[in-house]
Amino acid sequence: MSALRRPLKSLGQNFLVDGNIIDRIIEAAEVRPDQPVLEIGPGRGALTRHLAERAGRLMLIEFDHALAAYHRQQFVDDSTVSVVDGDVLKVDLGTLLAESPARWNVVANLPYNISTEVLFRLYNVHSRLERMTLMLQKEVGDRLIAPPDCSEYGVTTVLLGLWFDISRVIVVRPGSFHPSPKVDSVVLTFTPLAEPRADVGDEALFRMVVKSAFSMRRKTLSNCLKSAEFASAVPSGELLELCGIDGRRRGETLSLAEFALLSRTVTDKLKSAALS
Repeated sequence: MSALRRPLKSLGQNFLVDGNIIDRIIEAAEVRPDQPVLEIGPGRGALTRHLAERAGRLMLIEFDHALAAYHRQQFVDDSTVSVVDGDVLKVDLGTLLAESPARWNVVANLPYNISTEVLFRLYNVHSRLERMTLMLQKEVGDRLIAPPDCSEYGVTTVLLGLWFDISRVIVVRPGSFHPSPKVDSVVLTFTPLAEPRADVGDEALFRMVVKSAFSMRRKTLSNCLKSAEFASAVPSGELLELCGIDGRRRGETLSLAEFALLSRTVTDKLKSAALS
């Protein structure tokens, strides 16, 4: 491919062009030569060559067919680099990551319109990961590191916080991209934990509790939990009383420990019901 065409607005393409930010991301990624690295959405390759030079193996997932072909051409003589021409929201990440026995280092500049969905897909394979360095819209990043009892605190904060230590590296201004987006971005690092931060009982039920608690942010916990799938077996009033949590509170005021307590209680109640 002799020339790269202009960015496609339909794909949310904003390519990183700031050398200082590129250096900060590569430094934050802490790539080791014995490590497999997954780059999601390499775009025009601002980070890719740096990662290829440092990683033991590099896998690229690129949705844009033209850019996927471009990277295959760039690394045609490098057997340590492979390119998946596909949608990260549709590829089987578990199967891809199982190709290496080592845990993966993930680096990505995520398109704003799919960043939350990608985060949850990565959450589902956290046991296969050693580190993630992700650039996100600042609004999304602020949610991930928000403390309880503020408007930014939500589902992603709680669920990702169960399995990851998350810290901010740098805020990235629009001028660091071409074309410039209308909002700021942020680079975050995610370090997976060996064990969950809290005992939540059944993790599927934990996700259900958390999503139900935030389903109507202006409503009380008591009202939100009434719509949960488990509510017929464990009514919200009974659940909150067992946990000693005031049903007049809103979901955004609960700590991870309190969500874990709710989840464990639901888990225990459903197990007891199944045995009776």
